[in-house]
Amino acid sequence: MQSKVTKTYKLPATKTHKPPMFLVLMATLTGVAIALPLTYLVICTVAISREQLWTLGSRPRTLVVLLNSAVIAVAAPLFSALIAVPLAFLTLRTDLPWRRFWLIATTLPLAIPDYVGCFALIAAFGPKGSLLQLLLEPLGVQEIPEIYGWTGALLAITLFTYPYLLLSVQAGLQGIDPALEEAAQGLGCNQRSIFFRIILPQLRPSLIAGGLLVSMYALQDFSAMTLMRFDAFTRVIFLQYRYTFDRNQAAALALMLVSLVLLLLWLEYKTRSQATYYSRSNKFYRSQPLVHLGAWKVPALLFCFTVVSLGLFLPFGVTLFWLVRGLTGNGVDEMISLHKIMQLTWHSIWAAGLAATISTLCSLPVAILAVRFPSRITTAIERCCYIGFGLPGLVVALSIVFWGANYLPWLYQTLPMLVFAYLILFLPQSVGSVRSSLLQVNPQIEEAAQSLGRTPWQTLREITLPLVHPGVVSGAALIFLTAIKELPATLLLAPIGFNTLSVHIWKATENVSYSDAAAGSFVMLVISISSMLLVLSQNSIKELSPDVQRSLQREVD
Repeated sequence: MQSKVTKTYKLPATKTHKPPMFLVLMATLTGVAIALPLTYLVICTVAISREQLWTLGSRPRTLVVLLNSAVIAVAAPLFSALIAVPLAFLTLRTDLPWRRFWLIATTLPLAIPDYVGCFALIAAFGPKGSLLQLLLEPLGVQEIPEIYGWTGALLAITLFTYPYLLLSVQAGLQGIDPALEEAAQGLGCNQRSIFFRIILPQLRPSLIAGGLLVSMYALQDFSAMTLMRFDAFTRVIFLQYRYTFDRNQAAALALMLVSLVLLLLWLEYKTRSQATYYSRSNKFYRSQPLVHLGAWKVPALLFCFTVVSLGLFLPFGVTLFWLVRGLTGNGVDEMISLHKIMQLTWHSIWAAGLAATISTLCSLPVAILAVRFPSRITTAIERCCYIGFGLPGLVVALSIVFWGANYLPWLYQTLPMLVFAYLILFLPQSVGSVRSSLLQVNPQIEEAAQSLGRTPWQTLREITLPLVHPGVVSGAALIFLTAIKELPATLLLAPIGFNTLSVHIWKATENVSYSDAAAGSFVMLVISISSMLLVLSQNSIKELSPDVQRSLQREVD
């Protein structure tokens, strides 16, 4: 068997070649645009004296907030990995019963808005009047521990962000050449050894990319931190803006958050390996064998059911309860009209679809340059793309308002500004997914295509894009699902009269119109389920045409 993974094999010296100019131009423009919020924060912070900055940074409360944010940024991806890795392997590589159902259901918690999910968790496990307390009262339990604080924040972040890791790991699993596992089996390795020595090391780029997204999401999340009463940077920055109207001190706190984001990016960069994650096999595509679970089917089903129950069934059940209550008459006066809900749905789909399309197009040159033409400049551009994802949507929206109102007034309060905010906030989701898929593509295939007369653009369209298809689709799905439920940026930047489902749900919840909020939540769930069905129907490794395969194989050989 010729196919093997060599950990000491370095990436080909493609960085000595000049990258295509159109890729450099697109990636540079993207990096500069993403850096605008950071520039705004620096401008605001400069207006503060050194004494005020020192006082703000040395407060005990600020240090506690810094520690809370740092710990949850580390704990969230670890707990998410404990869920995502087994789920990805079970749904893609085993004979798990109802595998197709679990493949879809385990990704859908990503579609649950944080405020809906946290409300469901509080209603189920809160210390007063919750479902758990009602069940335990007959047993003599009068009081249960509070879910607020560390417990609730970590549980909410883990349950509603692990799909970031799951989709990334699934794309990575699909790119592993099964010949590697066949060779290991031929050498006498059992399934446990194959998983830890062959599969898991090959998933390292996917784990790092997905884990980084979970960490960034934990740092910029607002709804879960606020509802769970957990003092993280996002909650403190919001309170600073809302109650003191001191944007300069809030900007200084946001810069501290950016520093934490940059530290995470530096650690992620240091943990990257120069090892090869693609196979040098003479096969472009091979079907992957399924592992027979045997007696482990029941524990596997219980694991999947528990995760889906907490992350999907519980929020869906709470939403359905309030929706039925409104439809049966108890809350009929609160219910939104059908025409209005259809208008909100169209606005949400249109804005999120534009964001997913534009962000995916912008992520391709960034990921290609970072992987195929590594240098300090391309690395800096890629790192810039992650900064916005670590910022609260409120800060990004205010920075865009500042630049738009002062320098681009004709774009102020328009849809392009809202889509641009989505691009800043969610671009890393596509960059990380595409990058992990690109690392599994042998660069010799692209070099062979160019030696056969293909231009860089033709190589990208005919060779690279079909091979990184799972990562591209996963990244676009992540952006669509995240943008459709984005709240702070949408509240500040949406054009007048351009309301979305997320804004409607939030306002209805504030007005205690739970039946009205349930109608919007239910429609959002339907959209998310439909989009994931479409994605999962296409989310497989796309095979190159036979003519291209034969030509490239002769050149590689």
